[in-house]
Amino acid sequence: MSPLRVGVLAYPGCFASEVFGVPDLLTMATHVAAAHGSVQAGYETSVVSPRRRVTASGGPVIDVSAVRPVDVLIVPGFELSPMLDLDATLANLGPEVASIRSQAASGTAVVSICVGAFLLAEAGLLGGREATTSWLFADRFARRYVDVRLRPEKLVVTDRGVTTTAAFSAMYDFALQFVREHDGPRVARSTARIALVDDARSTQAPYVDTRLVPTAGGEFSLGVKRWLDQNLSARYDLSALAQEFHVSTRTMLRRFGDEAGETPLAYLQTVRVRRARHLLETTDKTVASIAADVGYLDPGAFGGIFARHTGRRPGDYRAMFRRRRDG
Repeated sequence: MSPLRVGVLAYPGCFASEVFGVPDLLTMATHVAAAHGSVQAGYETSVVSPRRRVTASGGPVIDVSAVRPVDVLIVPGFELSPMLDLDATLANLGPEVASIRSQAASGTAVVSICVGAFLLAEAGLLGGREATTSWLFADRFARRYVDVRLRPEKLVVTDRGVTTTAAFSAMYDFALQFVREHDGPRVARSTARIALVDDARSTQAPYVDTRLVPTAGGEFSLGVKRWLDQNLSARYDLSALAQEFHVSTRTMLRRFGDEAGETPLAYLQTVRVRRARHLLETTDKTVASIAADVGYLDPGAFGGIFARHTGRRPGDYRAMFRRRRDG
């Protein structure tokens, strides 16, 4: 049997670690499969580019081969800083976008890592498809590509032969899924243990830090948000909130929704969960006590809301993210 051909598309400004992360894990999986007595063909990996020379983010020069037919093409992410001119960056990557489009048209399975999804979208591969990307840039992606059904809570999304992943380490979630499909669950589990990689993740929700996400809204909604922030533990009462801002409940929902893109209650729940996450990480308070601190008298109801936002129950979240105290 012929090995599965996996190509990684390197380009100016890409993250070098995302170029080599998946091939390295596949190399480990090949050794693990052989140790398990597998006769399945392994992987043939290559780093390809339509350019002769590629300098990655941070300055390292990457040796590349010419673009050629592969079974799977992986597109890494790039340094998407707040000051980056995204339009200019994507325009300068025209040769890469054309290569992605050509490979997909020939039947190649295409995979993006992190904000590599922007390149797939520019190539026209994501229109009408479900996709994911880094939670930090999900809003920016959604505004730019309105025809993509974005699932920002997901780590890996595959829709009709096109796969997108969340930020950075999600390349390993994809790689393990890939190994699981190619070599079986036993090889994938062993590879994950050897590499110290979590093979049971399914969502990026627990890692989202809403403080880093740009705040949406106008003067009215920002005022409402400040009031809700200052009254975090108070019982939510839409009528009282509307009276506080001298509007009807209908006007409150309409104006807040138009500016912020959500309801006041949805915003309040997000802020309460953010506060609860901090308390779970840094204190010894019981879950019931934390629930009361953020406005929930019923710990069960709090647990359900917390799980919807983070993908984990409060106790599981604490076990995963609890910060050790000095001394």
